[in-house]
Amino acid sequence: MNETRLIKLKGLINEINDINMAAAVLGWDQETYMPAGGINDRADQLSTLSKISHEKFTSKEIGDLIGELKTEITNINDETDDVRLIKLLDKIYSKSIKVPSSLVSEMSKAASLGQQAWAEAKKSSDFSKFKPGLKKIVELKKEYAKIFLPYDSIYDPLLDDFEPGLKTADIKAIFDELKPQQVALIRKISEKDEIDNSFLFKEYDETKQWSIGEKAITSFGYDWTRGRQDKSTHPFSTNFGIDDVRITTRVMKNYLPAALFGSMHESGHAMYEQGINRSLRRTPLARGASLAIHESQSRLWENIVGRSKAFWKYFYRELQNTFPENLSDVSLETFYKGINKVKPSLIRVEADEATYNLHVMLRLEIEIALMQGAIHAADLPEIWNSKMEDYLGIKPQKDSDGVLQDIHWSMGAIGYFPTYALGNLVSAQLWECALRDITDLELQIEKGEFSMLLNWLRKNIHSHGSKFEPQELVEKVTGSKINPSAYTGYLNKKYSEVYGL
Repeated sequence: MNETRLIKLKGLINEINDINMAAAVLGWDQETYMPAGGINDRADQLSTLSKISHEKFTSKEIGDLIGELKTEITNINDETDDVRLIKLLDKIYSKSIKVPSSLVSEMSKAASLGQQAWAEAKKSSDFSKFKPGLKKIVELKKEYAKIFLPYDSIYDPLLDDFEPGLKTADIKAIFDELKPQQVALIRKISEKDEIDNSFLFKEYDETKQWSIGEKAITSFGYDWTRGRQDKSTHPFSTNFGIDDVRITTRVMKNYLPAALFGSMHESGHAMYEQGINRSLRRTPLARGASLAIHESQSRLWENIVGRSKAFWKYFYRELQNTFPENLSDVSLETFYKGINKVKPSLIRVEADEATYNLHVMLRLEIEIALMQGAIHAADLPEIWNSKMEDYLGIKPQKDSDGVLQDIHWSMGAIGYFPTYALGNLVSAQLWECALRDITDLELQIEKGEFSMLLNWLRKNIHSHGSKFEPQELVEKVTGSKINPSAYTGYLNKKYSEVYGL
């Protein structure tokens, strides 16, 4: 491989990465500290940076370098960093060059304005404030998707942005297998006595909530020298490089799990980014393999570890000592069952493991129908409420608990939601393998020892960044592609114990 060409290409890619990271800092600030009045200036700034980045990346110079290097890697080990970088750049370039810079700029601006409109609409529970922005975002996403004709589904190009290599038909097939098994489990649980988790809804000091969440994720291995936590309307993680990976959470005064499990969830995302091999920094390889793989990390730490009995054997005394007024007379067993209570709920991020994926399936149906033109943005509150009733048997009384609860559409992230459910499936597949390789893993967790688990994830998942497509990576580690069997097995085992099924 021509070393001079490779060095030249990497130099150009590093510069583009720096522009994207600068835009990410502005995006993080918009969600955390930016005054509301700064939105128009911020939208213009992000629009300009996204346009510059796109134009630089789709330049003829980069295209020629990728093309020349592509012809030279035929007989080189397919798993080397450089070969994988060229292959990934070739795919991204081939897709990006079809998209006009003007559309990239317009989508970026619509997303910035959309996020601000969504935040205001959610605060007042008034969908009408978000409707014009959402309509614009959907129109632009349709325009974007049609650039990639022909396809089997207009949703395919959007899904590929978040889950490379998967098609809409693949997702539907996985969900068609998963849904009846989850519904059957929920029905069994519904026949049992309802678990009392009222102690979770008492008044909890917000400063102490923040502190106990930080203690939990510090024990997991979140590196505070390369990260921080702030408040936002909707929890998220972001990074500006391997050594600057930040998370946010939200604190609810009368609901303990929101901040605590929110921090655990986001730390899972962040520890993934902190664990990427340094040799990949400032390139497109220095990010997660996909959103499903990313979500597998956050759900593993939040649920499989964070809601396990083993973890609370270690951490419950710390929590009781922090909130003795609420938890001193709540036993470990009662607490464990309380945080794992199954009950259909309005809010996705607060949903239990048994019903969570139904929230995702509902959103997938809406997104596909929006893109196909079968439904329109203006009709979403009514459609949302109807589907919530069909899927979960409950109906939101206000938009903030329904169609306005998630930030994703305001960001233009249509195609994102399926990755949440896929992440659940992958988390269980990985957990099975970790238990096989670390035979005393649950005992380690009971003692508050997480380093072997984190190192196992570093070796098998984190260090690779996006060298491998998601299905390829999952198969390398687990021996099979993404499938529901490990997850449904995990759920049935766990909830048989919790509910005595």
